[in-house]
Amino acid sequence: MPEISRFFGIVIRMFMEVEAQHNTPHFHAYYQEYVAVFGIETGDLLAGDLPKRQCRLVAAWVELHRNELTKDWQALQQGQAPQAIQPLQ
Repeated sequence: MPEISRFFGIVIRMFMEVEAQHNTPHFHAYYQEYVAVFGIETGDLLAGDLPKRQCRLVAAWVELHRNELTKDWQALQQGQAPQAIQPLQ
């Protein structure tokens, strides 16, 4: 699963499933022992959990980079490599 970004100890990754019907566009966020799945369109937590502070950081990052996340999602679903996205600073 390619890594898209990394900030404040949070690692963002997306799955590549070429020619497979995948769920709603989303990404996975990892922080220590926590794993969560967030929707790209809404930034909502879809599954799993992160500590409250890290959830807020991820939500802020999604707001800033939604278009880039969407482009990466589309690229991955077509078997192309994603582009790295700037971390939250």
